[in-house]
Amino acid sequence: MVDMQPPSDEFRGFDEARSIMWCYEARSRTYARLSQTDFLANDAVAAVHVENTSRADRVFLAAFDRSGGLLFGDTLYIDDPTQRLDVTPEFDHDFTGMTVAAGSELEEAVERENGWVVNLDALRDYDPLEGRRTTQRAVLLAHLGDMMASGQARGFLFDKHDAAEDPGEADTDAA
Repeated sequence: MVDMQPPSDEFRGFDEARSIMWCYEARSRTYARLSQTDFLANDAVAAVHVENTSRADRVFLAAFDRSGGLLFGDTLYIDDPTQRLDVTPEFDHDFTGMTVAAGSELEEAVERENGWVVNLDALRDYDPLEGRRTTQRAVLLAHLGDMMASGQARGFLFDKHDAAEDPGEADTDAA
């Protein structure tokens, strides 16, 4: 997560919301880009080494099995800077506690320090829709404190009722 210190407390929620969005965008981008490959559908692939340091216009991917053996590779081209595959902590092998077999080809790739390793179990468990909903709530809550402090919001109501299913019955009273 990016930790930017705001110049004052006035926009603390804004800065927190921006950081939350950056993390969401990184998760979303990693999921979308790796979905363009055969890695997610192939159960034999346990990890993907993302070599994103040698070329600005492409990223080299190497798939590894559970024992750390190299399976196959792929290349994703980067037409726009927003397509870069930078480290995404929620999927990174270090952050997820993924075990790397000693002496394996995957361990050699990690030791080269020219990229990062995606834990495919973590990526497969990721639900993009739920990630979007969770991020939306977190961003709202980050902004809410600022808005209440400035008088832009005086109260709020959280309702478990799904207004999309029956908008006529949603409770509109503010707390």
